[in-house]
Amino acid sequence: MKKAFPLAAVLAVGALLLYRPADAAAAVQQGLRLCAGTVIPSLFPFFVVVSLLLQLGLADGLQGLCAPVMRPLFHMRGICVLPLLAGLLGGYPSGARTAAELYRQGQISRQEAELLLGFCDNCGPAFLLGYAGAGVLGSQRAGVRLFIIHITAALLAGMVLCRVQRDRGPGLLRSSLPVKPVSLPQALTTSVSGAAASMMNICAFVVLFQALAALMPAQIPGMLLGALEMVTGMAALEPGQAGFIAAAAIAGWGGLSVHCQAMGVAEGLGFRWHWVGKAMQAAVSAALAAGVWAVMPL
Repeated sequence: MKKAFPLAAVLAVGALLLYRPADAAAAVQQGLRLCAGTVIPSLFPFFVVVSLLLQLGLADGLQGLCAPVMRPLFHMRGICVLPLLAGLLGGYPSGARTAAELYRQGQISRQEAELLLGFCDNCGPAFLLGYAGAGVLGSQRAGVRLFIIHITAALLAGMVLCRVQRDRGPGLLRSSLPVKPVSLPQALTTSVSGAAASMMNICAFVVLFQALAALMPAQIPGMLLGALEMVTGMAALEPGQAGFIAAAAIAGWGGLSVHCQAMGVAEGLGFRWHWVGKAMQAAVSAALAAGVWAVMPL
């Protein structure tokens, strides 16, 4: 019985691919254009820079600098701010990848990394301001409000999760760090190679879920499409109160495509808190969006 549902789902998708090959092919082309025009230009340089910071040990300065903020808010050490900032500035799945890199280098514990996955993997400002706000909802102000709501929901989810799960693991993990400092050429080579591998993983999921979303019935509302694939779900929304609230919820949840991307770049980490955190962010984002619209409608 456990294998019956996955088998039925795979067979159903295979049948749809045979029944609507042209739609699937068009969606794959659209996904490749999305990767070439948006995903790679925005994420690849960001991945390289963040990885260089970690490889060269330049992120260590965040430990003392950000501890006065991270400890009271999240009961975490200062360096944990890096995945949070990466997620909020770089977009999905920058936060998850940065948390996983910190864990692999021994800079944070496994418990800290898995907690960070619950609130550091977020939607970037470019997507919310440009695509969701100006593009879908027809208002730059809507995008700004969506981004503020998104940040607020992520921080609130993090504060709740970090108080529910108090175990932070070992105090400091340095055993897995290289004994000798990494040279700049070596750090650059490692950073570029790792970023390229991550981009291949991410783009594969973007293309796959674009195709799956294209095979869904046209009558499916944007919210349900967004639960599967964020960009397609957003595109199906209409300007207005309902669209604004739905956009906030979709951005908070991210979609199964985003979750698969995160699992690909943070392989080996547990995702229990990731699922809880993203569900919490979606609910809080929708509630905040409804409140904002009631006070300041567009």
